[in-house]
Amino acid sequence: MLKMENVTYIYEDKTVALDNVNIDLNKGRKIGIIGSNGAGKSTVFMNFLGLFKPTKGNIIYNDTVLKYDKKTLTSLRMDVGLVFQDPNKQIFFSSVYDDIAFGLRNLKYDKKEIDDRVISAMGKTNILDLKNKPVHFLSYGQKKNVSIAGTVAMSQKLILFDEPTAGLDYLSRENIKNIINNIANEGKTIVVSSHDMNFIYEICDYVYVLNKGQVLAEGEIQEVFLKKAILDKASLEEPFLIKAYKYLGKPLCKSEKELFN
Repeated sequence: MLKMENVTYIYEDKTVALDNVNIDLNKGRKIGIIGSNGAGKSTVFMNFLGLFKPTKGNIIYNDTVLKYDKKTLTSLRMDVGLVFQDPNKQIFFSSVYDDIAFGLRNLKYDKKEIDDRVISAMGKTNILDLKNKPVHFLSYGQKKNVSIAGTVAMSQKLILFDEPTAGLDYLSRENIKNIINNIANEGKTIVVSSHDMNFIYEICDYVYVLNKGQVLAEGEIQEVFLKKAILDKASLEEPFLIKAYKYLGKPLCKSEKELFN
């Protein structure tokens, strides 16, 4: 549904953020976009959302070069959603229900469909008990779930997650992992940008490694993470499960649960 072909993006200060980048979001159900700070991950997301227009190259949306007119961009954003790293940038209303319903109300859905979608999204993100709670009383992790629920309620085909585990404790991190897996199991495509290599390794099936605005490597998750030279060049840490396999002789597992069972 969405890919970039030979995309270069140069900021006004002449910084080359992306340099001839090719990324195809049809290659996996859960795709990781990884790299150190300044690698170009956020710029990739902004181009996919149509918020930035490539300096060179094209974004391909539904097999057609993306146009930047209002009608096309509206269609794109009906299909593609973004969950921000900081939930406070995504939450606008004082009550949980109203915030999740915001996008649907803005699109003039009828009251029953709004209610059905909001309740369903709250169930999928484990926040039904927060329905009438004021947002300012929520923990950071709860706010994260509310921001995800707002995107889930829109029923978009592809959801971009920017640093979904940043600032979360272990239980909240596991909750996010379960939510993402459940969304993907419904047939939606998930794209995750993160510095947490353990999370990316466990959650994703395909990965793109960015370094200084270029795609340094791409492929199936275990294939790429076994190449230490690639990770070193991108200033990324080997995941724990890869270390256990390479240095301790353990089986190559996809999760800690699989390793210890």
